[in-house]
Amino acid sequence: MTRQAFVLVTTSFPIAGDGSEAAGSFVSDLAEQLAIDGPVHVVAPGGDSTREHWCGGVDVFRYPAPEKPLSTLRPWRLPDAKWIARVLRGGLQATRAATADGPSHLLALWGLPCGEWARRVARERRIGYSVWMLGSDVWSLGKIPGLRGALARVIRQAEHAYADGYRLADDAGRIAGSPVTFLPSTRRIALSAPAGPRYSPPYRLIFLGRWHANKGVDLLLDALDRLGDDDWERIERIDIQGGGPLDKMVRSRALGLQRAGRPVHAGQYLAKVEAEAAIASADWVLIPSRIESIPVVFSDAMKLGRPVVSMPVGDLPRLVAGAAPTGVLAGALRADAYADALRVALATSPDQFAEDVSAMASKFDLATLAGALR
Repeated sequence: MTRQAFVLVTTSFPIAGDGSEAAGSFVSDLAEQLAIDGPVHVVAPGGDSTREHWCGGVDVFRYPAPEKPLSTLRPWRLPDAKWIARVLRGGLQATRAATADGPSHLLALWGLPCGEWARRVARERRIGYSVWMLGSDVWSLGKIPGLRGALARVIRQAEHAYADGYRLADDAGRIAGSPVTFLPSTRRIALSAPAGPRYSPPYRLIFLGRWHANKGVDLLLDALDRLGDDDWERIERIDIQGGGPLDKMVRSRALGLQRAGRPVHAGQYLAKVEAEAAIASADWVLIPSRIESIPVVFSDAMKLGRPVVSMPVGDLPRLVAGAAPTGVLAGALRADAYADALRVALATSPDQFAEDVSAMASKFDLATLAGALR
């Protein structure tokens, strides 16, 4: 007898494998972990409507999606509007196909549009579903009147509603008028027993993420402009890895810093294994975001034993500057405050945070997470 599949419905899943979607690698890791206990079907974006075998017990039901991230589509632009309509149709059809044999569970990652696809198909199949929210669901889409109502309906009608941040769960609960449970997202780390960070300067620092205003890469560059010669003597290298809509600006400003004799290097998206190696070769991980709940790069840094320099957004103040600090927190969401935080980090040994970083890493366990969802 064929076992019923656990079905994940998502807009985040690897396509190119170039590291451009951190959330996508989390979903693929989660699917593989869930597949240990039974088959998993993943509804995910792709080049066309296809079914492919991913690995082990994981099959992927692709729906057509554009090459650029779905979050960048704008409905008032005709080409984008056509893509939005195609994605909405294709995602719903792929969800129906993935659940044709009756799933053991249906989980939407994330609130919209995946939660709506899951809600509709669950009603058609007369089964329940769960939904897991990201910050973009609650703090962006949740501010748009029509979409706020749709998100509230998805949350209220779900058997279980989760969010990957403490504050995010509270805010999502207020939108829906029903409880939302915190559940941390995290990736599997393949790199075993990395060497610890340096005890003393000069230090290596790294930013990994989308070059987008939400991720604060411009604030990071503004902060670097504010550092003086004494600060730069404590820096061996700063890598800014990623890509996205601010690509031209990031590369231009990094080049300007290089011409001024500053060791700043603009790179590219890194595949997961490359990202792990890059973090392990650094001493500090930089999180200058304007909007976050708990970014995947934070748990990556903890598992690889690296403290962070963070902006005071989302749950990061609680995680970074709590009773067991895991790095340095900026005093305000401003470039000058982030520059001050960098100065503090450069004058502090990363080894000072080792015990608390290790304790925090233990809270982000993929097997425990999968067990909670099963």
